[in-house]
This record gives sequence, C-alpha cells and structure tokens, in this order.
Amino acid sequence: MIASRAVARSLKRGVDLVGAAGLLVASAPLLAASAAAIRVTMGPPVLFRQVRPGQAGRLFTMVKFRTMGPEQAHDGLKLSDAERLTAIGRFLRRTSLDELPQLWNVLRGEMSLVGPRPLLVEYLGRYTRRQARRHEIRPGITGWAQVNGRQDIPFSRRLELDVWYVENWSLWLDLWILLLTMVRIMRMTGVRPGQEVREVDDLGLHPDSPRPGPKECRADPR
Repeated sequence: MIASRAVARSLKRGVDLVGAAGLLVASAPLLAASAAAIRVTMGPPVLFRQVRPGQAGRLFTMVKFRTMGPEQAHDGLKLSDAERLTAIGRFLRRTSLDELPQLWNVLRGEMSLVGPRPLLVEYLGRYTRRQARRHEIRPGITGWAQVNGRQDIPFSRRLELDVWYVENWSLWLDLWILLLTMVRIMRMTGVRPGQEVREVDDLGLHPDSPRPGPKECRADPR
C-alpha cells in the first residue's frame, strides 16, 4: 500500500511537470499579452511576488500577475483592495489569467497543479491540528475548494474541503478537479474580484479579523 502510494505521488509529480511545461508553452501568447497590458496600464512591476507556506509549512515565493495599483492614494490615504484593483486586474482575476505565472512554481516543485491553495504565512499559527493537514502535500494552483465554491464560500468551508482532499487524494480526483476547473474558468464562476478578507474569514485567521467567540468558533478541537 505504501509503495503504491509512493508510485502515485511520483506520477502526480510527473503530471505536474508535463502539464506545467505544456501549459506554459501553450499559454505563451496570453502570458505575453497579459504582461504587456499590465506594463502599459500600471507600469512595473508586472509580477506580484509574495512569500507563502507550502508543503510542511516550508516558505516559498509565489508569483502571480500584478492586479492592483498603489496601496495609497495621492493624498496619502490608504486604499482598500477593491479600490486598488485596476480594470485589467479585474479582468485577469475573472479569467484566472493572473494565476498563470504559478506554473513556474509548479516546475520548481514548490506547488502542484492541484492541491490546497497556499494562504498567508500569518495563518499558520491559527490553524487547528486538523486544518493544518492541508500542508501535508504541495499547495496547488487549483483545488477541491476552488471547484466547490472558491470565493463564494467562507474560510471554514474552504479548509474543510482542503482536508477532505488530503484524506481522499487520488490521481483520478486530480484529473476530475482539473476538468471542473476548466469548466469554471470558462463560466467565470466563484470569482469575486476585490473581495475583502473579512467578508469570508469566519475563523479569524487573518490578524486583522476578529477571532470568533467560543459559541461562534467552528474550529475542529483535534
């Protein structure tokens, strides 16, 4: 059983390498057009880089296309994420084109095509032991939570789906998720550009979000 599991994991990595390389080549025109549009409308940098926790909590630098303008307005006032989101950024998010640079993270072995989405480093110390199981495997560009609601569901539900994926993972499940992802990208469902963390953080994971009280807390006690 252990040997077959190891073989399956190796096959998953093979699918990641072949799939990421093939998608990078096939999407080269889209990558170039997106980069040019960002450069013309927002100026440099074209890419957004942020440190995220990966498998076993190891930190890596995730790359995406930049979708937001400066954090402050001309008068010095801090802008919300919704206000910072540009027109081209909104389009890139709705079409998920902003995620394409993460194929490079897949080739580097930091991410997988399918897995729990890499969240913020600040959340690491706030997971329950069960929720932290999402870090037992590589994070993904898409995942079970992304094809079952994505930004339409709260953090508690997303983490439940992430752990379910870890516990029930198979190559067939990955292929099914990739198929569902393509359908959802074409329909542009589950994407809410400019969504604020507080709108979905019902667990108080983000430092700026209030921690739920004992009666509100949905965290698994294990």
